[in-house]
Formats: sequence, structure tokens, C-alpha cells
Amino acid sequence: MPTVREVTADEIQPLRQRVLRPHQQLDELREPDDDAPDSAAFAAVDDAGVVVATGTVKRRPPPFPHPGDVPAWQLGAMAVDPGHRGEGLGSAILDAILRHVDTRGGGLVWCNARIPARGFYLHHGFEVASAPFELPDIGPHVVMTTHR
Repeated sequence: MPTVREVTADEIQPLRQRVLRPHQQLDELREPDDDAPDSAAFAAVDDAGVVVATGTVKRRPPPFPHPGDVPAWQLGAMAVDPGHRGEGLGSAILDAILRHVDTRGGGLVWCNARIPARGFYLHHGFEVASAPFELPDIGPHVVMTTHR
């Protein structure tokens, strides 16, 4: 069984590109706040050291009004290698991310969820917070939220 651990943002980019953003180059996936103090990247790593699931979290305001005194965290880059789906790795990554948020005081956790992933987030206590919208080259999404 792969183990979940915190990694660098660079370590997750190959899987993120392959599963989520095949239309982009690896260097295009880097974001300015990848290395911010509260940002974190998590990976499920198999026995051979291969990243088979990923997720990130960063302090970012949501795309809708919210109380300024409530920290906001964006969940992103949730990806599981197709050969490892159904093993609970997405849930394990999400649990690690939510623990990271909890140890930093909690707050609003939000994400742009792909429409097919809505059920996953609903199962983990998230709520749909927007009408569907299209992200160019990626597809239909909804904003989903939970509070910690």
C-alpha cells in the first residue's frame, strides 16, 4: 500500500500533468505560492518511490465573498493514477490536507471540483457552492466548500 507524505510541489507535477493537465508543460504547472510557508503538497508514494496520488493546499481567498477573519484554503491538484483508483488514496490525500489545515487553525476549505468528482467531495463533507462553470482546456467544474 502506498504511503502518504508531504513532498515538494515539483515531485507531484508529472502525475498532475498526466492525469489533470496533459495540455500543459511541466514548467507551466508551477505556481508562485507553491513554496509559501502554509502551502503543502502531499503524495501517495508506492514501494518503488513512484507518486501515484497527489493533492495540494494553499492559503487563497475563494471566488466569492467570505468573512475576512476566516482563513481560506484552496485544495487543488487532486489526482490518482488510473491504475490505483479505488484504493482509497484520494481519501488518504484529502485527510492529510485537512489535517494540515487543522494544525494551522482551520477555516474555509474550497476547491474547483471537476463535475465527475463531486460525489467524492460530497462523501467527504463538502458542499456545492456554485453553479457549474467551464475551465478552458479542462472542462466543467463547480466550487465546493467545507469548514474546519
